[in-house]
Amino acid sequence: MTTNTTTAAKIESVVVELDEPLTRGNTQITELTLRRPKSGALRGVSLMDLMNMNVSALQVVLPRISEPTLTQFDVANMDPADLIKCGMEVSVFLAPKADRALVSQSK
Repeated sequence: MTTNTTTAAKIESVVVELDEPLTRGNTQITELTLRRPKSGALRGVSLMDLMNMNVSALQVVLPRISEPTLTQFDVANMDPADLIKCGMEVSVFLAPKADRALVSQSK
């Protein structure tokens, strides 16, 4: 995973390399860029569910913050290991600034 940062504590986006590429027509998606969500991207979803990497919550939020844009179907068909990687990155986005700094130092 590659992290794009403006400061160690402020993570704006991350690149997640997929263990199992997603297939969309003739295109293979081998990596995703996840953007730090704004409040609007989190509407209708429990923040606690996201922090706990609830699959249903991730199916709603990941399409809103991913590039290329995933569909709920794409997320539902993701390899569990890839879903966990994405869920962990979403959890880091939601963590307080001091905790994000600790995560950045450990990478």
